[in-house]
Amino acid sequence: MRLQLATRHALFAILELAAEPDRQMSASDIAEKYGLSPNHLAKVLRTLGRLGMVEASRGVGGGYRFSGNAKRLNLLDVITVFEPIGSSTSGREPGDDTREGKALRRVLDEIEDGTRATLSSITIDTMLKIVRRTPAGDAAAALRKVVGG
Repeated sequence: MRLQLATRHALFAILELAAEPDRQMSASDIAEKYGLSPNHLAKVLRTLGRLGMVEASRGVGGGYRFSGNAKRLNLLDVITVFEPIGSSTSGREPGDDTREGKALRRVLDEIEDGTRATLSSITIDTMLKIVRRTPAGDAAAALRKVVGG
């Protein structure tokens, strides 16, 4: 699954801020760590702020901090802010009224349901555990350890 750039920015920012929820960080500091555009990240952070996932404070020593609940906020919550999940949002396609089209739609809907279920089952807290347990290049093994797969 590929995520749009804004979605990846949001996930990196949420994970960075949730790792130390009492610490404020500037958009520039987060952007530098992940090699992101600070301007684009600032726009993403404003969106997350409007939704109550992060809080911003201005002035000297200002920045952003995580204001959500890492045990309740999940990947689906963050991802759907920036993009739809699955094909059902795309409207009608040629061939949809045929038996083959209807069968294909059933399969794609099932895939979408599985994706939604998986993303909603992985909280930010779980992601932080995966990050801590992940040696460079081995995220899949860390995920299996954390979620028991």
